[in-house]
Amino acid sequence: MLTFTPTILKNLAAKPATRKYPFVKREQFAGVRGELYNDIDSCIFCGMCSRKCPTQCITVDKQAGTWVCDPFTCIYCGICADNCPAKCLHFHAEHRAPTTEREMISMQGEPPRPKKKTAKDAPEEGAKED
Repeated sequence: MLTFTPTILKNLAAKPATRKYPFVKREQFAGVRGELYNDIDSCIFCGMCSRKCPTQCITVDKQAGTWVCDPFTCIYCGICADNCPAKCLHFHAEHRAPTTEREMISMQGEPPRPKKKTAKDAPEEGAKED
């Protein structure tokens, strides 16, 4: 018992080795991928992010205009953001706050309307196509 006394006294006098998270947060590292964010106004609902996601945590419904992500399944690899043709997926530097319930990231947007062909877009009669 006497052999532990110096170690016990040293630990009582020293600063704690841990932080009291979530009350005390450390500074984020440069280039950290935090929470996944979709700029829903510029999303074209193509579904490329859901096809490229290795964990299949993203669900896109083009007809309803919904984009849903399960943050508990997401591994924050960034493949979805790299392959997004509209470049609407981003990562915030901050991580999600701890919760006691499972919350999905669900966003509702307006899918882009198909463009109508005009007379200017149609090929002219008699014109040769190569």
